[in-house]
Amino acid sequence: MIPGEYILKEDPIEINANKRTIVVEVTNAGDRPIQIGSHFHFFEVNKKMNFDRMKALGMRLNIASGTAVRFEPGEEKEVELVEISGNKILYGFNNLVNGAIVSSNPEEIQKQLDQFLKSVEE
Repeated sequence: MIPGEYILKEDPIEINANKRTIVVEVTNAGDRPIQIGSHFHFFEVNKKMNFDRMKALGMRLNIASGTAVRFEPGEEKEVELVEISGNKILYGFNNLVNGAIVSSNPEEIQKQLDQFLKSVEE
């Protein structure tokens, strides 16, 4: 072995195998590029991103850890989302969930979402 050498398997690495995924169409309605990282709760991304947010509840981008997807102003694209695993307890982001997704009240989440998105319209 050579110091610093990588010895890799021949088989391709499969990420997020056997996890629920969905595809959503997303548009950057803003005037600046928006970049979203691999583990960001997609439901809570930038207000200028237009898509079915309730469909994205508890989901993140289905991309390799540490990578991101960039959306240029006006750009529209389909992205694949994967269900967040583990205990599904989320805090931070844009403070829309702050707790366990499974025990969250959908009506309360919708109310929080409406208030979050309201400032876009003003």
